[in-house]
Amino acid sequence: MKSNNHSSASKVLIPALAIVAGSALAPGAFAQQARPDTWVKICSKISETDICNVKYDKITNTGQLITGVNLLQSKGKTNRRIFQIAVPSGRYIPEGIKIQIDNGKVNTIPYSLCLPNRCLAEIQLSEGLVKALKGGGELTLISTNFRAQKNPVKVSLTGFTAAYDGPPLKRNEVEDRQKKLQEELQKKAKETADKLKAAQDAAKSGSN
Repeated sequence: MKSNNHSSASKVLIPALAIVAGSALAPGAFAQQARPDTWVKICSKISETDICNVKYDKITNTGQLITGVNLLQSKGKTNRRIFQIAVPSGRYIPEGIKIQIDNGKVNTIPYSLCLPNRCLAEIQLSEGLVKALKGGGELTLISTNFRAQKNPVKVSLTGFTAAYDGPPLKRNEVEDRQKKLQEELQKKAKETADKLKAAQDAAKSGSN
């Protein structure tokens, strides 16, 4: 059973993750084409707690998040350092998430919470882990779905050190990123709709 301190921290950090990360997960995202993102730092104030999240979201071309890596640090009323991985729901919980930096040792991070659209695995964020991430080139994360299929995801560590040690994005930079992503999603949606319509028109013409 988890401690009360951990539970109260999660109550602060999990809602904060939704606000600070500004992303959503959807089941089945592994089957779609990945769209790479970059490491960023986003900070926000939740109640009496300052929270910073160094994050990397690997998403599909339709905006679904395949895997989210979050290094959450809170200061103030709640002081906590958490390394958290978010994956789509439908995971096989006992397996946890396997994590490997380059060709190093494979470790397992246990799940802490599953929501309708995502599962979260987390451990305490140590200085040793931060150092390993800074010195690494690639992070491999493997979750197992309910069909016992392993879903490996590779995350580049290029840019991690700059994001971790550097200043957080400004509010206008966060808004610009969200605007650009929304524009890209709208463009992809239109392209998909146009292709579908063209296929339907071609099918109708063939049947006449």
